[in-house]
Amino acid sequence: MRHHWLFKSEPTVFSIEDLRRAARQTTAWDGVRNYQARNFLRDDVHAGDHILFYHSNVVPAGIAGEAVVTRAGYPDPTAFDPAHRHFDPKSRRDRPTWYLVDVQFVRACRTLIPLDRLRPLPALRQMLLLRRGSRLSIQPVTPAEWAAIVTLPEW
Repeated sequence: MRHHWLFKSEPTVFSIEDLRRAARQTTAWDGVRNYQARNFLRDDVHAGDHILFYHSNVVPAGIAGEAVVTRAGYPDPTAFDPAHRHFDPKSRRDRPTWYLVDVQFVRACRTLIPLDRLRPLPALRQMLLLRRGSRLSIQPVTPAEWAAIVTLPEW
């Protein structure tokens, strides 16, 4: 069964356009260092799952496009590289702490879909993204939420 997700990235670090320009329009989604998000990547995100690519920590923040998971969770090699900014000396190759998935560009929105556009939609009343204090970088999206978002004219 295919699942839907929202992945957050700061566009100054990695944007939907960076994904579009990547080799084969595919990249590893590395650097996740939150245990709940890691658990999603390790246990629940599967090849074929679709992603809302969300630009965070920018004004306005919002949904910038869509991607698809091309490889399910596997150990994040940046955690083992002492020269990498995501290095974690406690993560071991035989017992990795951090995981990643590979994602591929599907499409960019014609215009960014900001939070103010999403909040009034009845189908999104319970969406994790719109809950006060929700900062999780990887979060599930229900089928109803997905349908409400991908049918917006901004696509």
